[in-house]
Amino acid sequence: MTSSRTSDALDPLPPKGSEFAELSRLIKAAGLLERRRGSYATRIGLNLFAFAAGWVAFVYLGDSWWQLFIAAFFAMMFAQLAFIGHDAGHRQIFRTHKANDATGLVHGGLTGLSYGWWIGTHNRHHANPNHEDEDPDVDIAALAFSRAQSSEKRGFLRWVAKYQAFIFFPLLLLEGLNLHVSSVKAVWAGDVRRHKLESALLIGHLVAYVAAVFIVLSPLTGLVFIAVHQCLWGLYMGSSFAPNHKGMEMLTSGHKLDFLRKQVLTSRNIRGGPVVDFVLGGLNYQIEHHLFPSMARSNLKHAQVIVREFCAERGISYAECGWARSYGYVLEHLHSVGAPLREPARAAA
Repeated sequence: MTSSRTSDALDPLPPKGSEFAELSRLIKAAGLLERRRGSYATRIGLNLFAFAAGWVAFVYLGDSWWQLFIAAFFAMMFAQLAFIGHDAGHRQIFRTHKANDATGLVHGGLTGLSYGWWIGTHNRHHANPNHEDEDPDVDIAALAFSRAQSSEKRGFLRWVAKYQAFIFFPLLLLEGLNLHVSSVKAVWAGDVRRHKLESALLIGHLVAYVAAVFIVLSPLTGLVFIAVHQCLWGLYMGSSFAPNHKGMEMLTSGHKLDFLRKQVLTSRNIRGGPVVDFVLGGLNYQIEHHLFPSMARSNLKHAQVIVREFCAERGISYAECGWARSYGYVLEHLHSVGAPLREPARAAA
């Protein structure tokens, strides 16, 4: 059974005398492992206010095609609420599991996601990022992230892998649906610790969401509203996570990387300042987040200065680029992985 708690193994006690232990001491001495409750209180308060204001505007507009702008607004808000659930799962907000879990469950209910399923899956990703066999984020039926994976595709999925770079962003439009379906499947199977509570939250979300949409909107407008909202939310979520690891080093069983290098070499940071920090929910500091998962979001940019210098002194490659370039790397990698399928004769030779 998957626990909704974040495993303490995600913030492992570094081996005494290791490079990561040295880095950890620098980070701790800088006070960057302290909680930032005030920052989170402000962020959560503003999110909830904006979310409520969106529903007020939704009711005020009534049955109008202008509601599609509200659908786009809710796509952004669902992502921002999901980012808070992510942070709660990593114990970034409070010291206790109970307080973080309560925050995560509430935000999961607001977005229609299973907090327990998300955290269980996400913990496995953090433990083995970009590992072909152990990272669920690179075990996606519709995509191949290594040539070994592409060679195993059959039928329609093989065709998808051939041209995945061209259809990557259209596929992300379905990510919202995938998140909902995966949440329901996990809760239905009892794979989360609080499956009764999460069942009630998911059902409550669905009933309230559908009722609100079709009480206010006509059937056609309501269906288009749901499609626009869910597709844009999926695109936003997928676009937030894709630049962080895709196109970086892939690991296989038997690799010899230590914890520090495993996390740094498989992750990529995104430059861009406060706007990108907000849009990506702090995930643009992916290297620092993977090294110190329980670090408060607002501390990550300060930790980056220390981590980047530390890696430079030890000759550890530290990947960082602009937002647009990061997607270029993702698409180039996907195109390269699918190349043998597009040219089977040359691959065989």
